[in-house]
Parts: sequence; C-alpha cells; structure tokens
Amino acid sequence: MKQLYLTLFFFLSFFHAPAQSLEKNVEKRLEDFFANYQTHYADIGTCRLDHFIIDHQKKTLAIYANDVFGYQPFTEENTTAIYRQLKQLLPGPANYYTLTLYTDGQPIENLIPNAFRNKQKDKTRLYGKTAYRGEPWVSNLSKAYRPSQGLEGKHIALWQSHGKFYKNDTHKWCWQRPRLFGTTEDLYTQSIVVPYLIPMLENAGAIVFTPRERDRQPHEVIVDNNISTPRSKYLEVNYKKKCVWQTTSLPGFAQKRTTYTDGQNPFREGTARFIPTHKKPEKAFAEWIPYIPEKGRYAVYISYQSLPESVTDARYLVFHNGGVTEFKVNQRIGGGTWVYLGTFEFDQGMNDYGMVVLSNESSQKGVVCADAVRFGGGMGNIARQGQTSGMPRWAEGARYWAQWAGMPYSIYSKSEGENDYNDDINARSLMLNYLSGSSVYNPQEKGLGIPFELSLALHSDAGFKPDNSLVGSLGIYTTRFNEGKLACGISRYASRDLADMLLTELQRDISSRFGIQWARRSLWNRNYSETRLPAVPSAILETLSHQNFADLKLGYEPAFKFTTARSVYKTLLKYLADMHDEQYTVQPLPVTHFAIDEGKKKNTFTLRWIPTEDPLEPTAKAQGYIVYTRIGRGGFDNGVYVREPQYTFQAEPGIIYSFYVTAVNRGGESFPSEILSAYKAKHSKGTVLIVNSFHRTSAPATIETTTLQGFDLKADPGIPYIGTTAFCGYQQSFERSRIGIETEGGLGYSGNELEGKYIAGNTFDYPFIHGKAIQMAGNWSFVSCSDETLESGSTQLQHYPIVDLIRGAENQPLSLHVQQALTDYCHSGGNLLLSGTYTGSQLGSDTFLQNTLKYNYGGSMRHSSTNKIQGNNLNFHIAREANAEIYAVPSPESLAPVSDAFSVYLYAGSEASAAIAYKGNHRIFALGFPFECIQEEKARTQLMQSVLTFFTSPNEY
Repeated sequence: MKQLYLTLFFFLSFFHAPAQSLEKNVEKRLEDFFANYQTHYADIGTCRLDHFIIDHQKKTLAIYANDVFGYQPFTEENTTAIYRQLKQLLPGPANYYTLTLYTDGQPIENLIPNAFRNKQKDKTRLYGKTAYRGEPWVSNLSKAYRPSQGLEGKHIALWQSHGKFYKNDTHKWCWQRPRLFGTTEDLYTQSIVVPYLIPMLENAGAIVFTPRERDRQPHEVIVDNNISTPRSKYLEVNYKKKCVWQTTSLPGFAQKRTTYTDGQNPFREGTARFIPTHKKPEKAFAEWIPYIPEKGRYAVYISYQSLPESVTDARYLVFHNGGVTEFKVNQRIGGGTWVYLGTFEFDQGMNDYGMVVLSNESSQKGVVCADAVRFGGGMGNIARQGQTSGMPRWAEGARYWAQWAGMPYSIYSKSEGENDYNDDINARSLMLNYLSGSSVYNPQEKGLGIPFELSLALHSDAGFKPDNSLVGSLGIYTTRFNEGKLACGISRYASRDLADMLLTELQRDISSRFGIQWARRSLWNRNYSETRLPAVPSAILETLSHQNFADLKLGYEPAFKFTTARSVYKTLLKYLADMHDEQYTVQPLPVTHFAIDEGKKKNTFTLRWIPTEDPLEPTAKAQGYIVYTRIGRGGFDNGVYVREPQYTFQAEPGIIYSFYVTAVNRGGESFPSEILSAYKAKHSKGTVLIVNSFHRTSAPATIETTTLQGFDLKADPGIPYIGTTAFCGYQQSFERSRIGIETEGGLGYSGNELEGKYIAGNTFDYPFIHGKAIQMAGNWSFVSCSDETLESGSTQLQHYPIVDLIRGAENQPLSLHVQQALTDYCHSGGNLLLSGTYTGSQLGSDTFLQNTLKYNYGGSMRHSSTNKIQGNNLNFHIAREANAEIYAVPSPESLAPVSDAFSVYLYAGSEASAAIAYKGNHRIFALGFPFECIQEEKARTQLMQSVLTFFTSPNEY
C-alpha cells in the first residue's frame, strides 16, 4: 500500500509541476500585459491583473482585470483585438484555451453598448416590451410640423449640475464649486443645457423636465383662483348651472407668503377648481390674465390636480405677442406641480392678447382641473435661517425649486433641513423618481405617473492639468445597486451603455468640428447619487473641466457649446431608438444663405435660403422648412410649413415684417436661421438693401503668456449666442504659478460682479433695428439678406440705390469676392452705409479701405472710457461694457478720412473720428462702431435720417 501511495505521489507531482510552471508563466505574461496596457480610445490610468482561473480539463482561462481596465470603451473591433493579443502572448497550451476577460463585473464583450453591436444584443438592458403607450404629458398642437422618427412623446429628465445653496454650517449661500476663470460649474453647465441642449431635444419632440428653473426672467407673475400677483386676474366662465366650476377635494396652490421656510409647501395651502368636460367647443373656460411688469420673454407654467376623472387632452391656449399657441395636457399625470408649456413674448401691463385660457372641451368624458399659472422664472423665495439667496431662481439649486414646485418634504430635504448640499444633490434624482412613480418605467414607486425614460446630469468639474493640455470628458454610471436592476427590471448596465455612447459621440463630434483630438477620459462605475438613485437609466457627463484653462478656452466658444449639445442630443436620440428597436432620424442643421427679395407681385416679398448638409449624419437632411413671422415689435408666430427653400409673403405697406427659417425632417426641427426683416413704405422713395455680415459668436478675450493665463472679460466679454448667464465675475488672478489654488490669489480666481446677470450677445436680429430706423426716418422701403448671398452672387447690389452693411462685432475680413462686389457697386455710383466695431482694422485690404471706402484705420478706442459720440448736432451713447440689452463694444475704432472724405462724428473728449462721410462718384457713410449699439432709439432714427438725406440730397453736409 505504501508503494502505491508513493507511485501516486510521483505521478501527480510529475503532471502538477508542469501545470504550476505553466500557470506562473501565464500569470507573469498577464501581469506584464495589463501593466503595459495602453489604449488610444481613452485616458484610463494604470491597469493590472486582479486574478485568473485556469481549468486544464475544460481548457478554459478566465482572466479578471481591475476596474480601471473597464474604464475604456469596448467595441467589437477592439474586443477582438484584445483577445487576439492575449492569445498571441500566452504560452502553449494556454493560448489554445477558451479565453474570457472580465472587468467591471462582466466579460468585456458584454460591455459593448447595444447600439454599437452588429451581433446579438443584450436584451436584459433593452426596454423591449416596456413602453409608454399613453398621451404625452404636454403636446404643442400649434407646431407646424411634427417629427415621426425623433423623440416625439419621449420624456427625458435633464439637469445642469448644481446651483447656489445654503451652507448650513457657515450660514451662507454658496456655489458648489469655486469661482474660477470667470465662471463656476453651477453657472457654466447651464449655458450649454438651457440655450442649446433642451431646445434640441424639444425640437425633436421630447418632453424635457429639469429640476432647476430654466427661465432667466427675474420677474414672476402668479395668477391663481386663490391669490394673484397685484393687478392680475383669474376668471371663470360657466356654461350652464349644471356645468360649473367647483372646488376639488384635493388641495391646490396658493402663494400666501413672500418667502417660504423649511417644510412649507405652496401646493398644500390653496384650492384647485374643476369642471366636467364637453365635446363641443366654447362652453366653459378658466382664464389667467397676468399684469406683466416689463415687456419681455416669460416662461409659462401651469398647474392642476390629477383627479380620478381627469382627461388626457385638456386644452390650453396661450395668447402672446406672436399670436395664440394651443397645448394639450395629460392631466391624469403630473398633478400638483409646475408644468412647463413654453416661453413667449408678452407686452407690459394687462392685455387681452396676453393670457392663458383653459376650456372644458375634450374628446373624453371626465373633468379638467384649473389651478395657478406662473409667468416668468422669478427670484429665489426659499429662506434658510431667515436668508434668501438674493439670486434669480435659475441660479439656485434643485432643492429650492423642488420646494417651490410642491415636492414632498422627503424629496427635497432628505436630511430634514440639516444639510442643503446633500439635499440638493439627492433632490434631482428623488424628484425624478417621484414624478415618474407609477409609470411603466417606475411601476413600484408611488408618484405622479410621468413616464421618464432616462436621466442625464451635465457637470464640468474634472480637475486641471499643469501642462495646459485638455482634461476632456468623463462618464459616470452605477450598476452595483438594487441587485443590478433598474425599476422596470432591466439591467443597470443600460446606464453604462448611455455613458459610453455619450463619450464616444462627443469625442467624434468635437474632434471633427474643431480639428483636434478631444480628450476622452474614463467610464467610471461609481456610487454617485445622481446615477445610483434614479429609477431609470442614468449617467453623469463631466463635459469638460471649467477649472482647466485649455478646456474652458474652447468651452467658452458658443460653437463648442452647440457642438457639445448636438452631440448629446444625438446620443439620447440614438440610445432611446435602440432601447425601443426604433428607427431614428437626426434633425437638420440650420439653413444658410438667407435673403429677402422684393416679390414680382405688388407688395410681396420672396424669401429664399439654402439647407445645410451634415457630413457626420447622413440622415440629417432637410425635407421641408418652417417660416416664422413677426409683425412689428411683436413676437413670432407658430410658423408655416413649406416644402421648398423659398416662400412668398403678402405684405401690408407700413408694417415691418421679420422672419426666420428652420429646416425640418422626420427627426425634428433645426436651430433657427438669422432673423431678416423687410418693409414696404406706403409712398416709397426706393428700397434699401440691408446686408447682415455679423454672424460672429466668440469666447471672451484671453491672456496667455509664459507667466499669465486667463480670460479678460473687461477687455472683451466675447459674443455669446443670443446671450449668456455663464459668468460669475471678472478674473482677478492670472499668475500661472498659482495653478491649482482655488482660493483668493490662485490662478483663475474671479469676482462675483456678474452673478445672476444676463449678458447680451449676438441675437442675429439687427436688420430689424436698422430697418426700424429707416422706417422712422422717411419713406424708404427695405429688404435684407445675409452676406453669404453676396459671396455666392445670388444677391446683386446694383439693384438697390442704398446698401446698409451691418458688420456688428464681426472680426473676420470680408472675402475678396465680397470686397470686389462692394467696390463694383460703389464705382457704379452706389451709396454705402457700413458700421461695426472693426470697420477699420478687420474689414478688408488697405486698398479697399482707401480707394473704395475713403478712410484708413485710425486706431482703437479700447483704452478710452468714453461711451459718448457727438457731431452733426447729435449726441448719443454706445454700450461699452457687458449688459443685458445689447452686446458690448469694448473696442470701437477711429476712422481717418482720406481724399475728399471728412469726419462727421467724434468720440467725446478726443479728436478721434467716430464716423466719416464721402461724397463723390459714389457716397460712403462709415461708422467705427455698430449702429445697433446706439443706446437711444431717437438718436438712431436721427442718424439714419441724416445718412439717407446725405445719400439722396446734393446739399447735405
């Protein structure tokens, strides 16, 4: 027996020794592979082997890498390549074994997003049969076009980082991140989400909820059946005694306080009204008529209670300056909170064309409910220890908006008032869950039934790099919670798919648009509240680092914000299409080469434009267009759909009409074109052509030397798209040696002068300002066009006796082709008015300036503080600093007349010429500042009148 044991021992040892040697060899080679592993796909850090399991009998090798290895994106191509590399480096016979490489709790092939797979998809992280079949929360029935392959009827929760919050231990209102490079994370991310991303999603048909106020309007008007803002009025119109408005059994909204303290809920302190529905129209109404304190744009929010007999098609009419817009609201869901309808232009005061009306018309038998209507974003009114933030509500965190929106105390203050910072972070997700509770995507949790399908949080806190390189984008998701399941039962790895797709699309789009290699950081599977708590697929996107100069230098550019938002929109579109196995179409890009011509028939205008191709998205082709019209100083209407890139409009003489155009396809609607205007005078002397050559948007001025770095907002705040709320204040510290220090004296440290303020940018609406001055100055008609049509030759200047060239703050010289077109026009006896910030230094060649325009560049007025211009019996002012009304002119220029030209206006307190005129074979009137930036409208009219007289009267000047 002893001999048998010895024989068996030696037998096992003989075979075990080679196996041990093989496993040590495998271990060494795997350790080397992961230690030296690098990928150009992403910056993921140092990888390592965790452990491996080899089974010689089954001939399998399971390799477990650390979580860092899973921070990279996986595709079918790179997954195949990784397995091929492993097989090549492993010793025989292990290189013939079946290999499975695990990271992030999954084989790497399982980490390929479903949308990027050509092979079998993982159905455990697709919605499959789970889909919402009911009516959307809100539908705009007045839209001229509805997409069929976009996001129509999809509900998305989206938020823009943090907001100002009350720090309980210091008893102060604070930002979540420090003030650096003129902004904070709390402000910067909002400048992407609100003006770009939300409109793109809504243009695709989505219903977007954000737990922070989206309206920058600081005024707020409440109209309610209980208590209304002074001079506002709530009215009820009944049809019959049997069909009257009654009070619901559920509480409603009432604003009984100026400020609210912890636990006070305005949606529990009032009443709401209801009435039975009727199939025939115009039977009974509720009317909310606000007293608007100041003309402007106001968001409109409604509220109601969801009752057992509520209908899904409650009809609301919003009367505004552009006409009437009709909405259908599903009152079976979302009761007891603010429901956003849209943002509209309203005149000051109480007007019968400025109100909201709810009728009891419905295709269903049931009731409609009426509660408060809110106009405008307003100022923060949540007091913490007796202090409000003193900021517009849009600048505050979600915790305070949630309280104002009627959320239960447990939703917005999980800490029971002890920690506003944590409450603000948690409130975003908890609000989403409460709103989506009882829907198909969150069936177990009690809530308001709104079928949100995903959530996304945009942040910009990604650290800094001392070598001035890009930090880039980071994606975060959570799978290790609730047994790896989301509320509807699908795998939480659906969130990884979303995060991966976001980073992949961003890297492609930004790199392609700006000709750089945009930095892609990791995919983190971490325990973050904003990705752990949501009941639906969720991700955090650290878009870039606002703390890093290289990132923000690009990130401040409006073109970057547009590209980033469009990339995120496309990802959400493609992600949800894949989740539901649906086709998608990407909405088009904005049209170009827009022009208005005088029509062939009397009192008509013909509009024309050209669609834009998207080289990255083959589906993003225009299939039609919507033309929006504004009459006088009113608001834009709901638009009219046209199939071809042209439109003829019948005008009434004596009225200025303004237009913009969007392109549409099955995926949705593009961003708008520039705004052009036209006018037919009743007794016209002729037609002026207004040429818009101001398309620039830009980041603030930069300072970048070996020792200094930063943004000089005082020298030039840049040209935002439309306007921005992104700035906190002026940068105070520029010392590069102080990088990484976030307190006073550190690189980028900034003030708070601009917090809560709106800074005007390029509204693309200046032909109206010029045209209004022409209308007021005399009997001249006008049309307008983009300078792109001069470049293409589709607009001929010779057809017009006077041309008004708007340069605004454009700092790119006119092309040689356009310079030649203007030269030919002038030499044929034309009359040219031109104005802009850089009409001397950045307009064209010296020859063009001297021979055609008759002046030289006389220098910049950047270091002069004067904003006053005088001459020709006229004094007026221009906006030199950032403000809410018009873009700033920090560097107007002096124009030095040559030949027979002469100066007509001077910058006050100097001999510097602000404007010159030339009278010869042709006539020139050139301003070294933008005409539209003259602050006094009366002065604009007087100046324009003198210009028109100069062009037509031989005795003027």
